Parts: sequence; C-alpha cells; structure tokens
Amino acid sequence: MRWEVVGWGALALVLFAAEALAPGAFMLWIGIGAAAVFVLVAVFGGIPLLWQVVAFVLLSVVSIQCYRHWGRGRDRQSDTPLLNRRAEQLVGRVVVIDQDIMAGKGRAKIDDAFWVVAGPDLPAGTRVRVVAVEGMTLQVQPV
Repeated sequence: MRWEVVGWGALALVLFAAEALAPGAFMLWIGIGAAAVFVLVAVFGGIPLLWQVVAFVLLSVVSIQCYRHWGRGRDRQSDTPLLNRRAEQLVGRVVVIDQDIMAGKGRAKIDDAFWVVAGPDLPAGTRVRVVAVEGMTLQVQPV
C-alpha cells in the first residue's frame, strides 16, 4: 500500500465532506485539486512529496480559476426577479393618494406602508397608477 496515494485520496474526501457540511463552492475545488494529485500519484508512482504538494497547489488554483471563469452562473434568470424589490413590485398598480401631491411630492398608503409618491400636483383621494420607481419614491400618473 502506498501511503501517499491513500493520503491524497483521504484529503480529497475530507475536502468534499467539508464542502457538503458548509457549502460555499470553495472546498470542492480544492478537493478536486487533491483528487487530481491522487490520480497522478496513483498512476505515476515515485513523485517526490515536494512536487506532489506543488502540483496540489497549482491544480487547486487552476480549478478555482476555472470555476470563477466558467462555473459561476452569470446572468442567471430568477423565477422571482422582484422578490426583494418591494417598490418595483408596485409598478402598474392603481392606488389612491392620501396626501395631496404638491410641488411634485405626496404620499400614498399601499397595503400597510406609506410611500412617497411623485407626479403632477393632484388632490388627496385621486386614483393614480404607479409607473416607475426612483429609489424608494413611486412615480405616479393619474388614471
């Protein structure tokens, strides 16, 4: 039994287990480096320990860079794109303003919150449609 082969295999399994326990897609790629060294040492015996460690470091860095370049989900489409964008969820909704819009600013109660609204000067009680969002201010137009 060659202990360096067993050692690299065990290290790879420990790193894979660590990734399973605390997912973050980091230990996985270092584990892939260890698994690659395991295969190298198993196939090509007699590699000095120093070169095994150098290969482990290099293969780990390469696998992490491959993940960073190709593996990350760039521009992944979400099934709920407005989940944490409460103001943007209100675009298109018709509401009644409860405070006059004067000098372009007013207020509307929507569900359980008061929102600052901006638009043309209108009296309280006017029905308006939310047409856009700027920060936390709702842009409205009369219906």
